[in-house]
Amino acid sequence: MNDKYAPHIEELAKALDGIDQDDIQNELDKLLRFRVPLEEAKRTVLNKFSLKEAREIRIKDISKAPNSFTLKGRITSLEKKNFVLKGETVDLYSGKIVDETGVCLFTAWSDFCLNVGDIIRVRNAYIKFWNNRPELNFGQRSIVEKLPEDSFIPSNEQCFAQTKKIIEINSSDMLVSSQGIITELYHRVINIKGKDTTIIEGVIADETGKLPFSSWVPMDGLDIGNAISFKAAHVRLFRGIPSLNFTYGTSWELLPDNKCLFSKNVIITDEPTSIPIASVLEKDGIFDVVVTGNIISVRPGSGLIERCPVCSRVIQSNVCRAHGNVVGVKDMRIKAILDDGTGAVYIMLNKELSEIVYGRSMDEAENIMKVSLSKDAVYESMKRSLIGTYLTVRGNSSKSEFGTTIVARSAWIPEDDLLCRLELLMLKLSEDV
Repeated sequence: MNDKYAPHIEELAKALDGIDQDDIQNELDKLLRFRVPLEEAKRTVLNKFSLKEAREIRIKDISKAPNSFTLKGRITSLEKKNFVLKGETVDLYSGKIVDETGVCLFTAWSDFCLNVGDIIRVRNAYIKFWNNRPELNFGQRSIVEKLPEDSFIPSNEQCFAQTKKIIEINSSDMLVSSQGIITELYHRVINIKGKDTTIIEGVIADETGKLPFSSWVPMDGLDIGNAISFKAAHVRLFRGIPSLNFTYGTSWELLPDNKCLFSKNVIITDEPTSIPIASVLEKDGIFDVVVTGNIISVRPGSGLIERCPVCSRVIQSNVCRAHGNVVGVKDMRIKAILDDGTGAVYIMLNKELSEIVYGRSMDEAENIMKVSLSKDAVYESMKRSLIGTYLTVRGNSSKSEFGTTIVARSAWIPEDDLLCRLELLMLKLSEDV
């Protein structure tokens, strides 16, 4: 066969994991000799070999699954969603599936007539990773078969909840059990399908860290300062940061002081201390983290900006990517890189924090721009003023393909004695020699 078909054979071999490449080549060659168009020939080959039984795996091995496989499990939750694709509204179905070994999320890109409680065997399933979490997908080539009741497959996912410390909860977890102190608590009313629903939100902490939580069920008697133990809370992700979600499948109880594994008073009154930036870089996201370092770069996009009045996106020439021509709202920010010697992170400071760290108000910054007649004047002034500044930042960190960013909730110049810091640095240097 001509070498020009080699990329197409490799593409088919990747999609048909486990099928011999020579068999794929022979089948494609046969079709092309009968002048079948290339794309039609590829589809025919794909359909033919897809009918072969793919290797069956268990959910516990799903992160190492081949490109195509078979899996058996029970649907424990299901939700219909829709999105717009190329101008058309497309339905998809998402939920959770369990087997004897674990639980995972799934997305079905067609209506397979699934129901909660169904035991199914899905052939030609595949995996996609979202926020470092493997997700089962049923596509156009997938075949879903409904099976009779099997008592060996759990009827819910609660039995797979892992007991962890708060700091150990990460993006790969689905269900967790733990205990902690309520450090923040508030109620919020939201409208769901035309009905007002009150949800509980707050922050829970132990001696290792803290996480936000939300509860869709009543938590009577809960107050700030209470110690609680909970089982089978769902872990959700927002920008890489885990949060705890209490539902009807989550159990919880108030803990008396003699059953609490840590000091309540210390956690409630203790302010977080700076940690090495290297520790931040190891995680996909951290809630309420504090780092200290030197600003080594002020990035483009800092200074005076304008935002869309609808979505708050930064706009250029009064044009928003989502809302077209708008009248921009003036704002100021700092985008910088903070380095502490162990690593570096991007930091984002809003208007209020920018005014504190920069030492000038937004009105003063506008005067700088007017006097210089340059829109980059404030950015250049920030670079001269801020590079080298020793700064502490507190906020949430998240990781993307561009690196790790901390969106600051507060920022300040630490009161550390410069001489002490120099002595520590000299001591470290002497240890490395």
